[in-house]
Amino acid sequence: MLNGKNVLITGGTGSFGKQMLKTVLERYSPNKLIVFSRDELKQYELAQRYPKDEYPCIRYFLGDVRDQNRLHEAFHGVDYIVHTAALKQVPAAEYNPFEAIKTNVLGAQNVISAAINQNVKKVIALSTDKAANPVNLYGASKLCSDKLFIAGNAMSGEAESRFSVVRYGNVVGSRGSVIPLFLKQRSSGTLTITDERMTRFFITLQQGVDFVLECLEKMNGGELFVPKIPSVKLTDIADVIAPEAKKEIIGIRPGEKLHEVMVPEDETRQTLEFDNYFIIQPNFVWWAKEDYLKQNGGTSCPDGYEYASNNNTRWLSEEEIRGMVNDYCKEHGIE
Repeated sequence: MLNGKNVLITGGTGSFGKQMLKTVLERYSPNKLIVFSRDELKQYELAQRYPKDEYPCIRYFLGDVRDQNRLHEAFHGVDYIVHTAALKQVPAAEYNPFEAIKTNVLGAQNVISAAINQNVKKVIALSTDKAANPVNLYGASKLCSDKLFIAGNAMSGEAESRFSVVRYGNVVGSRGSVIPLFLKQRSSGTLTITDERMTRFFITLQQGVDFVLECLEKMNGGELFVPKIPSVKLTDIADVIAPEAKKEIIGIRPGEKLHEVMVPEDETRQTLEFDNYFIIQPNFVWWAKEDYLKQNGGTSCPDGYEYASNNNTRWLSEEEIRGMVNDYCKEHGIE
């Protein structure tokens, strides 16, 4: 799919962007693989890891998705874009709301406009479970972003550009997540738990990258893809990391949910279920649901259905949790 193509990753120096870069280099032979981000230090560090003489296809573009002119320059000649750039820390977004809007909402619109202007063939944007029935500004800003990208297919008109979105849950070991927190706390003998009932969807970084690449290949434009991934109770993670530790219940923080939702009940009528994922379909007059079902298989979700972390049929076992924790420790040199 990506052989001989020009591919650009916004937020290319973030956790997901770096894993996407690594995976594309391992599996494909792109003509150009462009890292677009605003952090010159992280770009320098990536360049040390992937030296130019060994990886001549990589390009490093400094820029910000808030700057539409720079996006127009960066997208020239690009075939595919994976849009990962975002401000995603919930407390930071609550304290600096318009900064989150500038990047997550206005930045999304800039990416769409520049992609259409430069005739980019496919753009796939990363979303989050927090965009479904959002209760915090980060989730609300990503919901706006999702709506913009889906609507981008109507904006593009006769142009080639097509836009889709991937929504998934918490990434194992990502910045600010529970595994590094519990590992840091275990030496104190006390782990802080917001609520003993709390559940979350969990996906590894590589699984997220694999799913995005799969969706990039099969997308028609307009789909919001949701993978079927396992759930986990936070107390189960605590028991694996520090079984003897005391659990201190500190209460749910502002902007936090007890359980996460990826397909809300209100969107069920537009949702198709497949073996390993769901698709929330767009409300376009030209989108033919029956034709899509015929071509791709799948079934319509029943009324009243909701895909949430507490009603999931797939849960991480103790062994699987331990494997994830061990992999994280090995990767980060933690004993």
